[in-house]
Amino acid sequence: MSAQLADGKVLARSLRASVQARAHAFEAKHGRAPGLHVVIVGDDPASRIYTTNKHKAATEAGLHSVLHRLPAECTQSELLALIAELNDDPNVDGILVQLPLPQHIRERAVLNSVAPAKDVDGFHPVNAGALAIARPGLVPCTPRACMHLLAAWGVNPFGKVAVVIGRSNIVGKPVAQLLLQADATVIVTHRHTADLPSFTRQADILVVAVGKPGFVRGDWVKSGAAVIDVGINRIDDAATPSGSRIVGDVCSDEVREVAALMTPVPGGVGPLTIACLLENTMIAAEARASR
Repeated sequence: MSAQLADGKVLARSLRASVQARAHAFEAKHGRAPGLHVVIVGDDPASRIYTTNKHKAATEAGLHSVLHRLPAECTQSELLALIAELNDDPNVDGILVQLPLPQHIRERAVLNSVAPAKDVDGFHPVNAGALAIARPGLVPCTPRACMHLLAAWGVNPFGKVAVVIGRSNIVGKPVAQLLLQADATVIVTHRHTADLPSFTRQADILVVAVGKPGFVRGDWVKSGAAVIDVGINRIDDAATPSGSRIVGDVCSDEVREVAALMTPVPGGVGPLTIACLLENTMIAAEARASR
């Protein structure tokens, strides 16, 4: 067996085209494009690339995208003042604060200051609580991308065993909630779970978000499983021109021979996560307009 690989770029293009159609319809009805504002503090190279990519994708999808670049010495009070201004602006539908923030700024205080209705990252406690009790709200983008992948594969979680490796508020916990809502039997594990392979070998659906390159080996995976690798890890590789390469949390060469379906890294979950950010902005804009 050799696993079918999901092409996240193709799926992302399809979702972005759907967002673009909705954005044009929204603008025709309301006289303005849905507004996404991204805030970056400091000059972290990775964050700069991420925010530039998000800004470009949003603009191409027909959103009014604004990038706020604040200096690293920006105070927490100054950042909170900007967020308060964006919360009050009726033309702003989505607010995203790029992480990580400088050490002198309290991340949780900043994320909690974003209006829940504009929290397109889905990190606010109000949105986390809504997800936990299956009420409408904005869902974190990577878990939403995981569910889109399963749908594209034609994998219905109903009645299946889903194992999640990872318990973060960004991926592990919310994707477990989404799988529960889809009537899967969900087991949440992490890198400290005793005899972890005994759980992963039960999984019809395996979501890996642990942050360790090649953590999941081929003999950990049930034959025919659908494996979603959320990990993004840079490792040294003298054979490449850059001296490094990006790999996931799954040992892809081994798992590919066991799983029926899996995501590559890079090119799997990542492109779809950005598309889900645009989808969340569209959901937020439509919900606010309906009120």
